Amino acid sequence: MVRAAYADGISGKGAAIKGARWNSQGIEMIYTAENRSLAMAEVAVHFSLGTLPSDYRMMTIYIPNDLKFKNLSFSQLHERWNDFPPHPSTKKLGDQFVLENQYAVLRVPSVVVQGDFNLLINPHHTDIERLRVVEIVPFPFDRRIFQDVR
Repeated sequence: MVRAAYADGISGKGAAIKGARWNSQGIEMIYTAENRSLAMAEVAVHFSLGTLPSDYRMMTIYIPNDLKFKNLSFSQLHERWNDFPPHPSTKKLGDQFVLENQYAVLRVPSVVVQGDFNLLINPHHTDIERLRVVEIVPFPFDRRIFQDVR
């Protein structure tokens, strides 16, 4: 998912501005999810009903089936990998993935939805040319997600 103003392509420049869980400031990385519901959940955790944006777009990216991923296993993660704010070890793993430049995609576990996975894309890998945006559509959040149901 992406704000409408940035839905013109994929670059990783947004993540490089401040850094995030899997990258340090200055390291470009594209954060994606394996499915639409996870993408929505990953964005929703950063908002409340009062700050819920109305300008998000769901961007679908085609990744060829024969593209080799690097998969992070739980055994490679620090015991506090899912802390908030993020533990420095996850930034180190993501930065290393981009700098080694051996794979275009790194598959990592989601902190928000246990059992689901995010796909981190290295925008500098040569295989980035094989990926393409196939659809960008408005994605309004269902306001019930943020209702207080006491």
